[in-house]
Amino acid sequence: MNKKEQLLHLANSIKTSEGDCFNFNETELVKELNLQQENKSSLVIKILSIFGGILSSFAFLGFLLIAGLYDSEIGMVIFGIGFIAGSILINKAQDKLITDTLSVSLYILGLALIGFGFSEMDMNENLIIIVFIGIAVSSLFITQNYMLSFISILTINGSLLALIASNNLYSLIHLYIAINTALLVFIFLNEAKIITYNKKFSKLYNPSRIAIVISLLTGLIVVGTKDFLPISTNIIWISSLVFFVAIIYLISKIVSVLQIETAKNKNLIYLLSGIILIPTVLSPSISGALLIVLLSFYVNYKTGLVIGIISFIYFISQYYYDLSFTLLTKSIILFSSGILFITFYLIINKKLLPNEKN
Repeated sequence: MNKKEQLLHLANSIKTSEGDCFNFNETELVKELNLQQENKSSLVIKILSIFGGILSSFAFLGFLLIAGLYDSEIGMVIFGIGFIAGSILINKAQDKLITDTLSVSLYILGLALIGFGFSEMDMNENLIIIVFIGIAVSSLFITQNYMLSFISILTINGSLLALIASNNLYSLIHLYIAINTALLVFIFLNEAKIITYNKKFSKLYNPSRIAIVISLLTGLIVVGTKDFLPISTNIIWISSLVFFVAIIYLISKIVSVLQIETAKNKNLIYLLSGIILIPTVLSPSISGALLIVLLSFYVNYKTGLVIGIISFIYFISQYYYDLSFTLLTKSIILFSSGILFITFYLIINKKLLPNEKN
């Protein structure tokens, strides 16, 4: 029995058990399942489509500039608006994977031309960035295509980072991280509510989830890479505090799922969690990557889990590379951290869970 048959069987089973109080549109359900099967593709294919769209956009942009379009600021803006409109119309008319690369190319090309045009008109940089945010938000309302929604959300977050950098408000990176963290936790822990709220939200869920993961990772790279931006180290603990709160909240959910009820075992888990998190207070990127890992594990999101694990390893390596210690001292710290994680795992699996079952 394939996935389509399983879902139809499940829907009919629920209808039989619930009676007249449960109804579903079988025709629309079959139509949606058929559409998903036709457009089914892995994340790798989607990423390749995006990069293909970016490369083709830059190639065509070079052709337009060579052709003399660069000499007309208004022409660039008009063409840019036309390309974005065309991208949205293509996806409204044909929601298929084969059209994604074309629509992404037109969308990126349109944003680039609008940016160049307004820049040549000497428009304020902040206004140009705000225009980009407005276009991206409008695109999300008009079409919920996976690729365009993904690009639009990345555009919004990239524009926010650009606003922070262009105005030298580097401390606001912590607000950027806090907002994306809150969105990520909400989206991961409320999947059922979001996809059943309405049809538009259900279509936006998957692209929003991966886009916010990438947006948060971008913020983590900014604060986790030494001298990337002149961010004050005196307040870097703010982002760490955000992640600590989110992780402790998530651990409380995991403890509930595992049915760990005794106060002693709960307190031990929270204590060990605190011991693990405290050393990362000056490197919020580590605790941020750990949050992505825990969230993805909690909801069984394999793509996020892989991204989180790779990020976690990278940020730990980056953190210890930047420490002003000898190689021997760094090795001891890494060894001790590994022992601590293994101890945490053994206590949960060998002691706490069996005790709760008994």
